[in-house]
Amino acid sequence: MTDLSRTALYDFHVANGGKMVPFAGYEMPVQYPLGVMKEHQHTRTAAGLFDVSHMGQVALTSSEGLEAAMLALETIVPVSVAGLKAERQRYGIFTNDAGGILDDLMIANTGDHLFLVVNAACKAQDIAHMKATLPDHVTVREITDRALLALQGPEAETALARIVPHVTDMRFMDSHRVNVDGVEWWISRSGYTGEDGFEISIPAEIAADVAAQLVAMDEVALIGLGARDSLRLEAGLCLYGHDINAETSPVEGNIAWAIQGIRRTGGARAGGFPGAERILAELENGADKLRVGLLPQGRAPMREGTPLFATSDSTDQIGAITSGGFGPTVGAPIAMGYVPSDYSTDGTEIFAELRGKRLPVTVAPMPFRPSTYKR
Repeated sequence: MTDLSRTALYDFHVANGGKMVPFAGYEMPVQYPLGVMKEHQHTRTAAGLFDVSHMGQVALTSSEGLEAAMLALETIVPVSVAGLKAERQRYGIFTNDAGGILDDLMIANTGDHLFLVVNAACKAQDIAHMKATLPDHVTVREITDRALLALQGPEAETALARIVPHVTDMRFMDSHRVNVDGVEWWISRSGYTGEDGFEISIPAEIAADVAAQLVAMDEVALIGLGARDSLRLEAGLCLYGHDINAETSPVEGNIAWAIQGIRRTGGARAGGFPGAERILAELENGADKLRVGLLPQGRAPMREGTPLFATSDSTDQIGAITSGGFGPTVGAPIAMGYVPSDYSTDGTEIFAELRGKRLPVTVAPMPFRPSTYKR
C-alpha cells in the first residue's frame, strides 16, 4: 500500500486493532477486533464512530456574495441550493451533459459560504469540475487541514452531548459551527447509516484526541468500512460507482426526491443544469429502468454483478445487482439493483443467477430497515 494516503487517524486505527485495507486511495480500517457483524449491531443499538476523513471537504465562496455562490452551484447540480436556509444542508448530485451522475454530495449553507462534502474516490475530479465550470467570481477551496468523523446510532446524541451539549438542540440536516474550548467544530446532524447521528469536521491535529475521548465512552465503538457498507445497504443508500454512476440518471437511480419542484418543469428555476433535457423528461414520463430493493428468497447473499432475469428459464438478462450482502439487522440477505420499470413494482418476483442456478428474488421497498433520523 505504498502509494496510498493516510488520514490523521491512521495511527489511532492501528493502535486500536484496525485491519487496514486500500480504499479510494487511502489506507482505511475495514474492521476492528469487534468484527463486522458486531460493529454493525453496535451502531444500530448504541453508537458507532467512523473515520470518514478520506472524503473531500470543500468551501465555495463568491466575491459577489452567498446568493451568487448558490446560484452558480445550481448550474451544475439539479437541486435547489438557493432555497437552502442558513445552518441547513441537503443532499445533492453533480450531473453530466448526458444526464448521468458524476458524484453525489452534501451541500451546507454556513451563513456566508457553502460547505460541500464529496466522495473520496471522486474528490479530485469534483474539485476540477467545479473549478472548470463555475464562474470566475466563485472560489473553490479544498479543506485539507480538517478530519471528518461520523458518530452514528441511537446513543450518538448522548455521547456527543457530553462534549458538545449544543447538539441536543440540532435536528436532522442541521449544520452548525460550534465553539468547543476555543476550537470551531463543524457539526451536522446527518450520516449514511439510516441512524440518527452526526458528522463532525475538526482540525486534524485534535482528531485522535477527540476520537479517543468518544471511544472511551461505554456507548461508543469504532466501526470500519465493512459495517459502514452493510449499514448503508440496509438503509437503501447508494454507493457511488456501484449503485449510481455517470450513465445512470437521478430518476433511474431512484433519487429523484433530491430534485425540488423549483428545479423541475414549471418551477421558477427549472432546468439550467447539465443533462436537464433527459432528467426533466424522465421526471415527467418515468425512466426505462429503476434502482429497486431486492430480497433474495433463501439464505444465500447475492453480490454486485449478479445477473437478473424475468423468469427461471428466460435467456435475456433484464438487470443486475449493484450492491448486496447479508443484512444483520434484517436477519436475511438484501440487495439493490436495476430492473426495467415494468418489473419495479414492490412484490414482483424475478430471478437471480447464482453459481449457475436461478433463485427467486422479490422486489421490495427501501429502506430495508426504517430510518431513525431526529427530525
